[in-house]
Amino acid sequence: MTERPIKIPGPDHPITVTPNSRRVTVTLGGKVIADTRDAMTLREASYPPVQYIPRQDVDMALLARTDHATYCPYKGEASYFSIPLGGERSVNAIWTYESAYPAVAAIQDHLAFYPDRVDAIVEEG
Repeated sequence: MTERPIKIPGPDHPITVTPNSRRVTVTLGGKVIADTRDAMTLREASYPPVQYIPRQDVDMALLARTDHATYCPYKGEASYFSIPLGGERSVNAIWTYESAYPAVAAIQDHLAFYPDRVDAIVEEG
């Protein structure tokens, strides 16, 4: 079995994780899936910023863990959740790093949502 490569963020591939002081909500089908004032904003290279929401601020009862997994050499192994009330659109709508690499440890056990698989991700304030 080959070991997966681990990369460290740097000038060629910068990654920053900063606290977001705004209220962040995620909705789908008229339900609030997540509501927090403790999101972490991850900015990675030229990708759009991603809001990582603490697990305790997500209605986990609305989610279903899936077997889907992906790997990022900068962040680690990602696990996924679907949101059943969203149907096919919301399959694997959420990812999380339960053992995030040290460079992005602040996002460990936080959840991130694909914007096109929920109705809205709103930052207020």
